[in-house]
Amino acid sequence: MSRNILVFYGSYRRDRQGIKLARWIVKSLSARGDSAELIDAKAVDLPMLDRRFSDYAEGEAPPAMAELAAHIAAADGFVFVAGEYNGGLQPGLKNLADHFLPEYGWRPAAIASYSAGPFAGIKAATAWRGTLAVMGMVVTATGLSLARIGGAFDTEGQPAGEDGGRLAKAFPRFADDLGWWIDAAKAQREKVAPPF
Repeated sequence: MSRNILVFYGSYRRDRQGIKLARWIVKSLSARGDSAELIDAKAVDLPMLDRRFSDYAEGEAPPAMAELAAHIAAADGFVFVAGEYNGGLQPGLKNLADHFLPEYGWRPAAIASYSAGPFAGIKAATAWRGTLAVMGMVVTATGLSLARIGGAFDTEGQPAGEDGGRLAKAFPRFADDLGWWIDAAKAQREKVAPPF
């Protein structure tokens, strides 16, 4: 059974490194038979949060926001590719996520964190766990973390070196955990409508 998974990424930096991880996750999930799509905050380019999608009257939300809301509501689960900025959340990804709320309801989310240094974005992943749970998502227990992202991929976008090798080894468990929660949540949503 193919699962519809959205992979959210939120860096606006000129020399974005995390996009390599986000693209690799999309390809790797697709290779497992799932339908995975990259949602790049920079490409979507929503404004700084003023009103959530649900705050607009029907048909009045900006077209890009309405289109993304429909994508989110139709998804089975999510991956948040979270860079660590000064020990916290990546502002572009947080802004993108905050534009929506009921659309996430009762769907699982997995966190793939990264950093330029040796700690693999663990502080960002920890912060995202609470944030995503408050937004109505079930956060999977198995995260994916990548240290020294600048050297973890080769020119073809494949994991390289020691850090890339650890990433490739950890991915199957990460994807299996997300898949299990997607299947469980989908079965429950078919029985009961979310209270959002």
